[in-house]
Amino acid sequence: MNQLPKRLLSIDVLRAVTMLLMIFVNDASGVKHIPEWIDHASGKADAMGFADTIFPAFLFIVGLSLPFAIKNRLNKGDSFSSILTYILTRSAALIIMGFFHVNLENYALTAGIIPQALWGILITIGFFLIWLDYPETMAPKKRYTFIGAGILLLIVMAVIYKGGEDGVIQGMRPYWWGILGIIGWAYLVCALVYLLAKGKINILVIVLLTFVAINIARHAGAFKFKIPVLGDASAVCLVMGGAMISEIYALLVSKNKTQLLWVIFGATGLLLIVSGLLIRPYADGISKIRSTPAWIFICSGITILVFELMIFLVDVKGKKNWFKLIWPAGTSTLTCYLMPYFQVYILKLFHLKYPDIFNNGALGLARSMATGFILIALVGLMEKKRLRLKI
Repeated sequence: MNQLPKRLLSIDVLRAVTMLLMIFVNDASGVKHIPEWIDHASGKADAMGFADTIFPAFLFIVGLSLPFAIKNRLNKGDSFSSILTYILTRSAALIIMGFFHVNLENYALTAGIIPQALWGILITIGFFLIWLDYPETMAPKKRYTFIGAGILLLIVMAVIYKGGEDGVIQGMRPYWWGILGIIGWAYLVCALVYLLAKGKINILVIVLLTFVAINIARHAGAFKFKIPVLGDASAVCLVMGGAMISEIYALLVSKNKTQLLWVIFGATGLLLIVSGLLIRPYADGISKIRSTPAWIFICSGITILVFELMIFLVDVKGKKNWFKLIWPAGTSTLTCYLMPYFQVYILKLFHLKYPDIFNNGALGLARSMATGFILIALVGLMEKKRLRLKI
């Protein structure tokens, strides 16, 4: 594999912006009287709101980071088996957290042994105990005690869990895999493909086109079933698409033709958006909930164009400080993702609500954005104390 250049700071900035917007749109979904275009489109609609562009951007960024992470480990001399272990353990962590979050959504509000809010807080504490970035100077016995306590806490939460729909009480089960679970499965597939292909761009192109073909065929009605792990291949399309963009960047650098980046990335982004609009009538419209090809193409195109802008601002013009306030969201992203669970469920546990004036219209949206900045600032303080997840 060709050695990649130093990691692009623009990837961290793009991830930080996306994380801020994810917190914003999730919080704003509970705000009344806001423009319809800001929120998610309904599952049956042939439409896409601003909120529907955030998750695919996050998946695409996972792909952007993937080649850098794997090649950096190879350059450090890590063996195939150690990198494989890294991929498997990272994927498992995301899938486990996603599994708990999905069941949190389906918690039986009246039949549960403890309130849903407390269950949500306790599983989040368990995640931190297990996957915290413990300092190397910490005694192994102490570290393993904390990790063991986290594992035990999740086991207890799983045992006492009561959930279900339509009055049928049942234990934990994979209704779906949740946001983190989807990321985990998609990362697992794409990282394994990348590792086994040794980053060869021709192989990656074939795999990406295969994933795209599966998604198009699924939504064009060629077949109705979902492929195990891949589903309709929407998530892996986005992650592999991001990996391909990083590989194109690396190829341009290796050939000393980075001046072509602006044309190639710009043209690719616009071509994907146009392709999404063209395929829309023939493959189930545009929908995040249904994960249609048009949604994948358009969101990928938008993300590439924004990424190109970030490369220009951060890596070329050196405007990293413009994003100083949200920088922790790009370096401690999973920690940042989990913080709203503390915020939301602490408020629910103590039956606290925002005044109506801050839950309506423009003031409500401003409050949602402010929530994002506050949570990211807290993550920044936690990062200084090494209180961040290492996944």
